Amino acid sequence: MTKETWPPDVFEALFRASADPWDFETTPYERSKLEHLLSCIPGEHTGFAVELGCAIGVGTRKLAERCDRVLAVDASATALGMARTRCAEMLHVSFVEAFLPGGYPALQAAGCDLMIVSELLYFLTKDDIRKLAACVTTSLKKDGALLLVNWTGHTDTPCTGDEAADCFIQVCAERFWEVDYSERSKSYRLERVRYAGEPKLEDPHETG
Repeated sequence: MTKETWPPDVFEALFRASADPWDFETTPYERSKLEHLLSCIPGEHTGFAVELGCAIGVGTRKLAERCDRVLAVDASATALGMARTRCAEMLHVSFVEAFLPGGYPALQAAGCDLMIVSELLYFLTKDDIRKLAACVTTSLKKDGALLLVNWTGHTDTPCTGDEAADCFIQVCAERFWEVDYSERSKSYRLERVRYAGEPKLEDPHETG
């Protein structure tokens, strides 16, 4: 298992070698997973969504149909070029090339209502996952929602999908963001995380 976070040139090489290296456009698995993800978005419509790891924009386009504004982020310039073409007429969608977590677009993502982190975390080390979780929970509005999707099969990555998801969720919990929906399929797990609020401390001056 690779011990370091995968660098951006690995993803760039993948998308240069194949226009759809993970078969987002063609496999029933990817279609059903995307439908499951979209079904977990609270409400019929969302204001501002951020999608981390947008790849070629298949999910971005579907997400944009549900949102007033979408910021899509990826480390591969080639993937972003295809995503921009796919969403060309959607003027409320913008794109940022960034390598996470170091290049996390904190200013652009601030105040978002929805954050999507799908099939991304296990490419990072646990230290980088913790950093990204801190960034994400800072960007989200307190009444917002975070959706996580992680492959649970074998990977030659720094973490397994389960290790990555658990690490991210632990940091969220430390910041009072808790899982309010969780489902595990044969090949992936999906969690929705929402702000639970800081626990109310007892006032020592109050009497019962």
